[in-house]
Amino acid sequence: MLTMPVRQLGESERRAVERLLDADPYAGAQVAERVAARGLAWWRAEARILGYGGRRNLESICWLGGNLTPVLASEPAVAAFAEQLAEEERLCSSIVGRADAVLGLWDRLGPHWGPARDVRPNQPLLATDAVPPVAPDPQVRRVRAGEVDRLFPAAVAMYTEEVGVSPMAEDGGRGYRRRVTELVRAGRAYARFVDGRVVFKAELAVVTRRTAQVQGVWVAPEWRGRGIAAAAMAAVVRDALARVAPTVSLYVNDFNRPARRVYERCGFRPVGTLATVLF
Repeated sequence: MLTMPVRQLGESERRAVERLLDADPYAGAQVAERVAARGLAWWRAEARILGYGGRRNLESICWLGGNLTPVLASEPAVAAFAEQLAEEERLCSSIVGRADAVLGLWDRLGPHWGPARDVRPNQPLLATDAVPPVAPDPQVRRVRAGEVDRLFPAAVAMYTEEVGVSPMAEDGGRGYRRRVTELVRAGRAYARFVDGRVVFKAELAVVTRRTAQVQGVWVAPEWRGRGIAAAAMAAVVRDALARVAPTVSLYVNDFNRPARRVYERCGFRPVGTLATVLF
């Protein structure tokens, strides 16, 4: 397979990068948010963006920071990115993006970067632009600045359950607490409190001009099976559509059938399949 050389992109190619990100607004949302906030200069973005294609016809990009995220990566682009990255030490904590590109990268990078802690090959990517048909839970609201201490234990529980490791392990949780605090201050964290405890939570972890991406959805174990999740999610989606972005998106593990039923009830439709490799 003939491939073009991969190059690191700079600010002069920002418009070409933004055009690619607009062509894949859901799978590329995290990259789009960071490019909008910090541009393409690596010292500001704390990441590199690799490009595949000619200077007049950029075809694919690959974000390399805390996560490795390919966007619109064709098979030749995947091969070229992998050839470049195989010569480097792995610094990312995960590879996440469209399933075909992620799994193609992992097939090539596994011998150099392995082993992975977990590979999730089938994560439905869902989106909606309509108010949910489910009545919203009036007790779900944005978390206030003074409630971070109440929210944080639930956020840690969600992260540990979902990712398989505790966010407290690396630096005592300081970095993760900063992230939770940022989301609260930005009006992007939601919760339902009962007697001062969080029984439901979710965040708009990624926001672009095209979509608000929901992550961190969690129901307290003792409240599961009571049917609160659909109404709670409906409240989040309604607020996000009214206040933040024209669409709401998320991705979910294929084996999490209860969550998938909730999202279907809230009007989410499939727009692709992601995969994640966790280290």
